[in-house]
Amino acid sequence: MSEHDNLQDADGDNLNVTPPKSEITEDVNSLSEVVNEIENKSTEDATIETITVQSKEDNSEEISSEEEEEEEDDDEESLDKGNQKKTDKSDAKIGSEKIDSEESFESLSLEDLVNKFESLLENENSQNVRNNINKIKNSFNAAFAILIAEKKDAFLADGGNVIDFNFTSPLKKRFNDLSKSFRERQQSFQKNRAQQLNQNLEIRLQIIEEIKGLINVEGDINSSYNTFKSLQERWRNTGQIPSTENNNTWNNYRHHVEIFYGFLHLNRDLRDLDYKHNLEQKQKIIQSTEELATETDLNRAFRELQALHKIWKEELGPVAKEFKDELWERFSAATKVINDKRQDYYGQLEETFNDNLVIKNDIIDKIKAISEKTSLVHKEWQANIKEIEALRDAFFKAGKVPSKQNEKTWTAFKDAVRIFNKNKNTYYKTLKKDQSENYRKKLELVEIAEQNKDSLDLETTLALMKDIQNRWKSIGHIPRKDSDKLWKRFRGACNLFFDRYHEQKNNGSEEEIKSFEDKTSLLETLNSFIPSEDKDTNLDSLNQFSSQWKKIGNVTKSKRFIDGKFFKSLDGFYSKIGLDKEALENLKYSLKLETISKDPSLFNNEVIFIRKKIDEIKSEINQLENNLQFFSNVDDDNPLVKEVHKNISKHKEALKVWELKYSKIKKLIN
Repeated sequence: MSEHDNLQDADGDNLNVTPPKSEITEDVNSLSEVVNEIENKSTEDATIETITVQSKEDNSEEISSEEEEEEEDDDEESLDKGNQKKTDKSDAKIGSEKIDSEESFESLSLEDLVNKFESLLENENSQNVRNNINKIKNSFNAAFAILIAEKKDAFLADGGNVIDFNFTSPLKKRFNDLSKSFRERQQSFQKNRAQQLNQNLEIRLQIIEEIKGLINVEGDINSSYNTFKSLQERWRNTGQIPSTENNNTWNNYRHHVEIFYGFLHLNRDLRDLDYKHNLEQKQKIIQSTEELATETDLNRAFRELQALHKIWKEELGPVAKEFKDELWERFSAATKVINDKRQDYYGQLEETFNDNLVIKNDIIDKIKAISEKTSLVHKEWQANIKEIEALRDAFFKAGKVPSKQNEKTWTAFKDAVRIFNKNKNTYYKTLKKDQSENYRKKLELVEIAEQNKDSLDLETTLALMKDIQNRWKSIGHIPRKDSDKLWKRFRGACNLFFDRYHEQKNNGSEEEIKSFEDKTSLLETLNSFIPSEDKDTNLDSLNQFSSQWKKIGNVTKSKRFIDGKFFKSLDGFYSKIGLDKEALENLKYSLKLETISKDPSLFNNEVIFIRKKIDEIKSEINQLENNLQFFSNVDDDNPLVKEVHKNISKHKEALKVWELKYSKIKKLIN
């Protein structure tokens, strides 16, 4: 029999004998109770998971359908040891099977994990939730390890010493308190369980002694048999014993059961009834096994199959030899169907794990690619951080990978994230220094703005304010919490100054206000002027108006419209007294120059405009004269040639006017 087989021996005259038919009470319908017993056993014996990134998959063994049935006279001692080991392994596998149906906690946040931990601890029986609690502990420790690594990298990036690093978290404290509570409950459970196991051992040893007392006792054999069955029932109902005592106790029990059966089988009628009962019950077990072959829940099918094997082994005795092979072949075939389906299931599960491995390796490669970027802009780093967070979430949600690849995958993931965090922290450490310098520069500009916001020297302060505004724009980024405060102070100071500046510019200074009043009065006087019949006298009077206007100071920009009104009115009077057009234009331009000469900006613009106009006209004349070369063989009376000459003359006349204007400007410059 294979070391890893779980199929219990089918027949053997060392098993149970049934009482007379009228007293038969055992039936395969006790399957649910046996399943519960196996499940309880698996829960108690399950090994507490160690802290890992992901729970590892157990390579669960199967119940072998190829196990050969032993002959009735085989050495039962070796069979019992093998079967007991297989039962223990089967129980352990059931525990791992149950894990598959439990929750996954890898995608939860640290706070959610702690809250879930606390909720599970409210369960009265901590054994029922132990696997989930251990998975929560695994997920929490993995996520917290990443958090610690990030905090440590940030601390070192800021210039800290590794021996000074310390990080505390309220969530970690709650987690530790819950773990302590869970550990105390587990210790209490183990202590009580150890006591219960020892009590069960005493009970079983007592049962063995009582079975020994039934052998070779004179009296009614049916009474001895009933007592024996009662002892068997007590044996089955007695819980587990310390694992170190399992084999010895079991072998001792089987040995004395065999002796009792040898004593009992002297009564052939009872044996025939026992064979018949065992045949009926084994047929029911086979039927149940064949029905399990159609069960879609493979975990449930496997657990119930183990329960059926337990009944076959521990509760049923042999059958007549003519039925033995047929029963075994049917039972073995039905078992093989379930094992094959289960093997296919784990094969598919392994494929899923391999697919998950591909996904996780792809995520790791993407994280590495992002880590290798040489981003120098805060906005790009923020985008990279969000992308890394999304990849981390995808990694934890990707599911399990083959256990052999688990540690390697986790290490690669952790290293990739650590490299990114290191680069990120280095960038922000440098950025922090730059931001500190930027803060100092902006604060300096704020203080300058606040010191000059009430300055009375508007023009000088205007240039200063414009300069510091341009300098502000050229200074780099600082944290928003500081930026908003400084900007509010800076903008407030600048706005106060510019409001004063524009208000004064709109209203004008005292001199400008006085000038506007004088000009308004003079304009009214001009408008009331009545020319005489003497042209020279009228011209002299109008020139005096012009001279008086020039002596009055400038007005504010918003009031300069009054100059236009004055010169328009003056032009009208010049026209009325009969001044020729050319003289009028010269006079008007002279008055314009005298006005704009008081404003350097307007005067410079006029100079530039005149020069540009002269250059344009000269260029036009050159172009027209060049065009005449194409008509060298054409008569001067040709309409096209005459039109070109006409345009040239027109442009030359215009050039004289603009050059005259420029000569007036040059006199003012000199």
